[in-house]
Amino acid sequence: MNQLPDPFARRTLARGISVRPVGVGCWAIGGPDSNLGLPMGWSTADDAASLRGLETAYQLGANLFDTADVYGHGHSERILGRLVRQVPRDSLVLSSKVGYFAGTAAHPYLASAMRRQLETSLENLGTSHLDIYFLHNSSFGASDQYLDSAIGQMREFREQGLIRAVGMRGPHRFATDRLTVPKHQREDKHARFRHLFGLIQPDYLAVRFNALTPAPQHGQDDIFTFAAASGASVLINKPLAQGLLTGKYDPARPPRFGPGDHRLRKAWFTPQAVGIIHDGLRPIRDRFGNAPADLTPVMLAYCLHRASNAAVLAGFTSAEQVRQNLTPPSHPLTRDDLAFISQTGGAIQRRLDAAGEVFLDETPTART
Repeated sequence: MNQLPDPFARRTLARGISVRPVGVGCWAIGGPDSNLGLPMGWSTADDAASLRGLETAYQLGANLFDTADVYGHGHSERILGRLVRQVPRDSLVLSSKVGYFAGTAAHPYLASAMRRQLETSLENLGTSHLDIYFLHNSSFGASDQYLDSAIGQMREFREQGLIRAVGMRGPHRFATDRLTVPKHQREDKHARFRHLFGLIQPDYLAVRFNALTPAPQHGQDDIFTFAAASGASVLINKPLAQGLLTGKYDPARPPRFGPGDHRLRKAWFTPQAVGIIHDGLRPIRDRFGNAPADLTPVMLAYCLHRASNAAVLAGFTSAEQVRQNLTPPSHPLTRDDLAFISQTGGAIQRRLDAAGEVFLDETPTART
């Protein structure tokens, strides 16, 4: 039989946290912004539409909502907090992050700064606790001077009931390093990740994964197997490659973004890359449908089928996008469908690689 488990059924993840597997990513609703001298927000957000989207998500059964202190420097948290105050707190799973915003502190991972940031996030969200709290990056100061205290602070938060679970980011480079550190001088981000994982012992990993993600190198476990072996769960971000895998971007009308939009500096949103991805998606459109409403649930289901210890975080800027994110495919995917999507995504990725090294730093990876 080619029958697969329903990927949209409720899942129980690490620390006994029960979620609808399609969660709501709240980065975009933070609006346009900059941090560390870089654009890092979304110029396409509208507060009224954001709140309607959040309310729509809740009405459609979503219970996992993910944000961060740096998303609009609290703006995302405050908009999400408007929903939190409308509904029973125990009907929600709330996740936020610390590490990219220092305020006036010497470093974001200074223990006292982490406590202030958590208190501010709780106030913004209108809650007494977070379900998951992530270390948003792996930059712990010179010679990791803040690493031990940051780990200790997270464990203290958990012991005090201010958070239920500790999270960390999967293999990833600090935001400015990808632009300022020559490639030959960069440390091995996978070795760095494994080192930190052993010290932090997180309950959750935040990982980029989608149909364009290359398979791990021969002999290496992928991130989902690695997490499961350690008793951790995974929150998948960028499952739709920030909309590129929904077919909504037309190379004949390349996307335009306003000030403070992180996509201004992303190679995947250049006309050349948009064209490669759009053309490469043709077989998938032929098989599943042309519209974003057809491709979105297929791409999310593809990610959810990858592992049972994971949920996806799908971002939005409108209630209609939320409905698309939370609507299962019209027909359940088969193993043949999953293989077809993987093969097609791999072909797109190879074309991006062949087009030039400029696209490689934006390529998500699943290996550990």
